[in-house]
Amino acid sequence: MVRYEHPFLPVFDEKSVILILGSFPSVVSRKQNFYYAHPQNRFWKIISYLTETNPIPPDSEGKKFMLFTHKIALWDVIQSCDIEGSNDHNITNIILVDLSLILRNFNLKHIFINGSRAYELYNQYFFNISIAVSKLPSTSSANASYDFKRLIHYWNGIKQYLNQDFTFI
Repeated sequence: MVRYEHPFLPVFDEKSVILILGSFPSVVSRKQNFYYAHPQNRFWKIISYLTETNPIPPDSEGKKFMLFTHKIALWDVIQSCDIEGSNDHNITNIILVDLSLILRNFNLKHIFINGSRAYELYNQYFFNISIAVSKLPSTSSANASYDFKRLIHYWNGIKQYLNQDFTFI
């Protein structure tokens, strides 16, 4: 096992109303220094579909712009851990992120959690947060029992927050 620190910052701005939390970046994401960088991960395809952003932005700046345009914040629950490869089941010696960075400064309406491991950690350590939370099936290609159509069925709940006009104070 190798010890890793989360290699990049959360993506959010003052207009973010939903937060999508994953577990920890994959090997490919760590190398490319951005979330969900593995070409087989369906995260960006799903977000692009739900936000009607076509084509999928090719680079991290375009993906950030897509998130900001639709009031989506993105982060992971793990700040550092021991991990071999990319499998969430291999993660040990976990130190969690400080979610208060986003929670105390922004008007989040809902937290969506990408995958079982992130959801398990969130429920174990962040149970006292009073924002609605929904577990979503993992967008990882390792979650082969969920094809794109089935993922969209579950991830579609995000859409209700994309088109609402929230007042920012």
